[in-house]
Amino acid sequence: MNSASEALVAGLLVVGALFVLLGSIGLARLPDFLTRLHGPTKATTLGVGSLLAASTIHFSDLGAGRLSLHELAIAFFLFITAPLTAHLLAKAALHRRAPARHQAEGVFRGGGTADGDSPTGPADSESVVSPVKEEHDTRTK
Repeated sequence: MNSASEALVAGLLVVGALFVLLGSIGLARLPDFLTRLHGPTKATTLGVGSLLAASTIHFSDLGAGRLSLHELAIAFFLFITAPLTAHLLAKAALHRRAPARHQAEGVFRGGGTADGDSPTGPADSESVVSPVKEEHDTRTK
């Protein structure tokens, strides 16, 4: 391996490590689940991709024209599964929480949430301005 390849591998390792660190800090420091979801799915995916590129270059025999392709399988599955997993986690979080469109339309008065509960406890039936269909109500009666 020549010095140009070693410098490229070292640069990719540093960039990959910084992206992984940034994603990990984002996972730990961001306040909300949906914003915390961006750390591992965006920055860490780029970081691991950079680390895989460095591994491909390091384990390839460029003088003989042989390229190490084992890392491409890992990168393929990483770049396919990370966005799908993030999408499914986001949809599950939105399903369990209040839909944002109800709050934006001003359907609820006061400090209540979409399920009719206020921060201090369950709301009475008059606090909800818009009726909720019974088949969509998941609360126990």
